[in-house]
Amino acid sequence: MKRRIYVASSWRNALQPDIVAALKADGHEVYDFRNPAPGESGFSWSEIDPDWLAWSPERYAEHVRQSPIARHGFNRDKAALDWCDTCVLVLPCGRSAHLEAGYAAGQGKRTIFYLHEDRFEPELMYLLGHGFVSSIPGLLQSLRLPDNDFSVLNAVEG
Repeated sequence: MKRRIYVASSWRNALQPDIVAALKADGHEVYDFRNPAPGESGFSWSEIDPDWLAWSPERYAEHVRQSPIARHGFNRDKAALDWCDTCVLVLPCGRSAHLEAGYAAGQGKRTIFYLHEDRFEPELMYLLGHGFVSSIPGLLQSLRLPDNDFSVLNAVEG
């Protein structure tokens, strides 16, 4: 079964490109937020303001609402979330990726949590998803299951 997959993760996650490549090599259609479309790179706050880390909450609210760059990045990622049938949250990652996975899970889409020892913290609400994997082979195996079969996702594979 070939899937349309949204990979939610962090720009700082070194594993993300390998997971995207493995999913594509396995025949899946994959949205890669780092390279969302031919000739486009993913959204970065520094495109709006190189000093974005110094923003106040008010300045953030102004920019996120009014910046065409932010709006384009949001619309592109949101459209990809609506398009996908599966979301893979690749840890470690931050707030945006967790919101993306929560959005997908709330829509009833298959949501898989790729757990990694780097900065791992147990999280109760991961039970909103369909299970956990901790390796690329485990991830690929989980994607071959029918939509109503999550048997391999009951625990992290060894």
